[in-house]
Amino acid sequence: MSFVIAAPEVMAAAATDLANIGSSISAASAAAAGPTMGILAAGSREVVAISALFGSHAQGYQTLSAQLAAYHNQFVRALNAGAGSYASAEAANVQQTLLNAINAPTQTLLGRPLIGNGADGGPGQNGGPGGLLYGNGGNGGAGDHPIPTAAT
Repeated sequence: MSFVIAAPEVMAAAATDLANIGSSISAASAAAAGPTMGILAAGSREVVAISALFGSHAQGYQTLSAQLAAYHNQFVRALNAGAGSYASAEAANVQQTLLNAINAPTQTLLGRPLIGNGADGGPGQNGGPGGLLYGNGGNGGAGDHPIPTAAT
């Protein structure tokens, strides 16, 4: 069984670092575009051919660099979204754990929670009581509810 350990603040910091790296790479590519693609051809045919070869390689690099920059941006967005989702899931889990800890003594002593809504009733049964301080009672179940009759 594998375990995943993730800290949202570490994921957010990693996404920021990746965004900074992406900005640096984009700046370097932009700075290199002019000198590498604008090589002037000299007089001889061999030099012209080599200059054209370097120019085509520079063009290929710029195309690949643009594709990698787009992929990099998508990856950073996905990492940020994952960190946000993970943080909200953790917050919801902590909230429920805290609520259970607060309600446990009251539930044990009085048979109903301090905070929270009551459970819905089964068919023909009343819903559970809501919290003493805050909460609604549960919905009653659909169906017949036997009403006691007085003996005559």
